[in-house]
Amino acid sequence: MTTDNIPASSQHCEIFRPGRILYRQAWDWQNMLAESRSRNETPDRLILLEHPHTYTLGTSGHDENLLLSPDELTQRGIDIFHVDRGGDITYHGPGQLVGYPIIQLPRNPQTLRADVIAYVRNLETVIIHTLADYGVIGRPIPGLTGVWVDTPSGDAKICAIGVRVNVRAVTKHGFALNLNTDLSYFDGIIPCGIRDKGVTSLAALLGHPIDESEAADRVIHHFADVFGYQMVTSTG
Repeated sequence: MTTDNIPASSQHCEIFRPGRILYRQAWDWQNMLAESRSRNETPDRLILLEHPHTYTLGTSGHDENLLLSPDELTQRGIDIFHVDRGGDITYHGPGQLVGYPIIQLPRNPQTLRADVIAYVRNLETVIIHTLADYGVIGRPIPGLTGVWVDTPSGDAKICAIGVRVNVRAVTKHGFALNLNTDLSYFDGIIPCGIRDKGVTSLAALLGHPIDESEAADRVIHHFADVFGYQMVTSTG
């Protein structure tokens, strides 16, 4: 299903699924791909991967939302990065499906600006449709970013979203969907700077481990549907 805000296209989108790679490596890779996409040298791409234990702070991040000392970070083997996406602090780690779309958004012919809010809403829609495949109702919360679910303890975020869009309307960063994530690592931060809401995973909601490859396949299907792509697996 496509939205009214970002029309469907007939473009191909290449899929990369490199497995678990270091955050710094993925960030450098994103920058390289975004530069080549900005020069129209390469097609749109979707990277789906996993990181080792990592905290990242976005452009509106506050250091006080990191609750661990440098020694504690070292003891737990957690890397930390200040990055150029929007948002505050979040966690990446094993059991989490991280998606980095490197795509060029449509631009308003008069202003040459992309509708970044519509793009974020579409990413939320991809995740909401994916969760629905598992019988889980995901939803946005007005004024907040990401996808949320109801739990006995109240609202809990199951997918964080933070993006950056350059002057050529090319995207970086993206979403982090908690599948089999060890949620204890969120105890070391105030996730996204939000104190009154929790964090959960699909495994925690369903009570059993999630097939992560299958979940990635579902995300790819809904990403193609929402954005109007034909998805092609990269051989490079």
